[in-house]
Amino acid sequence: MSDVVRTDLPEAEDTRALGASLAAVLRAGDLVILTGDLGAGKTTLTQGLGEALGVRGQVASPTFIVAREHPPLPRPDGTTGPALVHVDAYRLGDLGELDALDLDSSLDESVTVVEWGRGLAEALTEDRLEIDLERPRGGEVALDHPDAGVRRVTLRGVGDRWAAVDLARIVAGQAARGEP
Repeated sequence: MSDVVRTDLPEAEDTRALGASLAAVLRAGDLVILTGDLGAGKTTLTQGLGEALGVRGQVASPTFIVAREHPPLPRPDGTTGPALVHVDAYRLGDLGELDALDLDSSLDESVTVVEWGRGLAEALTEDRLEIDLERPRGGEVALDHPDAGVRRVTLRGVGDRWAAVDLARIVAGQAARGEP
């Protein structure tokens, strides 16, 4: 397992930018598990991933359809990157329901992002990127406090695929560009 990396993201656009930074290291076959309360930024981060991967369609929460595939668009040089499979596991009750989505058939050709996937999606592969997003709510931070909109993000690579990926460098590179 790679090191655990934490960062704070003050604005939604910073969360999208982190997604874009991560897209630079993601490749077909990668699984990303996003965990966080409603409004924590799971879909926002996935929007940044989708934009940077260059996929077709608006990345929106797949809550009511459970899974949505975004095929890759051609790049200027004629090549394409991986598709993005975006899953919302919130309403799934068990691994059997996740298996019914047949994600195994597209896992090797796609970057698969599973929101609310903790406790279910780990069974898909030994290698994964786990991202926890937290956003203070209610009594935790007053709404007019400067930290009210800050998302606290924890990234953790699991398995051989992520052992050599320097997540801290990705986050630091984002900060060096003026992003948190």
